[in-house]
Parts: sequence; C-alpha cells; structure tokens
Amino acid sequence: MTAALPTVADLRRSGRISSQEIVAAIDAYMIDPTAGPYRFASGYSLDVSALVAAKIDPTEVANRAGPQEKTFRNAVAAVVMATHPTAP
Repeated sequence: MTAALPTVADLRRSGRISSQEIVAAIDAYMIDPTAGPYRFASGYSLDVSALVAAKIDPTEVANRAGPQEKTFRNAVAAVVMATHPTAP
C-alpha cells in the first residue's frame, strides 16, 4: 500500500477489506442501485451507485458480447477495485 489514499484493491491486499465484503458491496448495488454507501467492517465506505453513474457508460456495456448482467457486474467490480473509498 502506498502513502497515497489506498484503493479498494490495496485494502484487499492488505487484509483490511475482505473479498467477501467487496462481493457483498457489489451484490447490494445489483439488488438495489439506490441503496446508498456501503460500509465495510474496517470503517471504509463506498458509494457504488455514484461510482457507476460517474464511471460506467451503459451503452458501452450493452455493446459487449456475452450475458449483459455478468458483463455489467464485471464492469462494476473493476470500478470498485480501482476506487479510493472514504476513510473511517
């Protein structure tokens, strides 16, 4: 982890956020995109809805081959892993 703000991937590598928590955050968004920020057990939080609105172009996802829900979920996961969550 660097001195800069850590990404979700950095926090996962250091063990401060578990893979299960990341999956739970994505699941919560997929079930209810208006759910609001997700708080990890470590105290970090992340607004997946805001990330998706700012980073993912729905037409780009729709034009990719394969099942659309899985493609969209993969795009959400990539954005989540690269994001700097709000510190506790």
